[in-house]
Amino acid sequence: MRILLIEDDAALADGLMRALGGAGHACDHLERGLDAPAALLSAPYDVLVLDLSLPDIDGLDLLARLRQDGVTLPVLILTARDNVEDRIIGLDAGGDDYLAKPFALGELEARLRALARRRSESPALRQLGRLAFDTGCREITVEGAPLELTARELALFEVLMQQPGRIVTKQRLFDAVYNWEADTRLAAIEVHISRVRRKLELAGAGVGIRMMRGLGYRLEAVDG
Repeated sequence: MRILLIEDDAALADGLMRALGGAGHACDHLERGLDAPAALLSAPYDVLVLDLSLPDIDGLDLLARLRQDGVTLPVLILTARDNVEDRIIGLDAGGDDYLAKPFALGELEARLRALARRRSESPALRQLGRLAFDTGCREITVEGAPLELTARELALFEVLMQQPGRIVTKQRLFDAVYNWEADTRLAAIEVHISRVRRKLELAGAGVGIRMMRGLGYRLEAVDG
């Protein structure tokens, strides 16, 4: 999942970046709300996490501008404003969910997964070959046995599993795994693909990753 975080509290932002990155999500951070329109054009984000108390613009005003400009990205409002009236105003302004500070990181991640899943309109349990993927808990099983992937391998697999049978470009996979600050090359995706492919084979998942030269990769059911 690619996440854009707009939060002016440096300590909180750093903690969220580390936690989300450790879970295999690519998370980019902005301190200023007015930088959001340009950032949203730079990468294919799945969710926007928006603090309301920003130094250059009120978060609700920014949200209203984004919606007026046609931005349909799911928005999770993150704020210390916790009374009922504020929640109503935030949701009416175009927010899709509302989480008050302080909060549990596990709950934040679960809400982000729910927003991304709702946007893709995909079922919580996806199946291909002998493999099942629960998007709610991000668990992969092969005929009931868990398939263990690293955080980045899982992030890559999630993108491929969103549309099995369709080609996903290497750049799209890279954007889902690495954020702006990543000091790595596009070729790193080939390493992750090779490792995931090998784990699928060893598990007898009946699922393979086909490279479409010059186009990208495709997740598909295979015989055997």
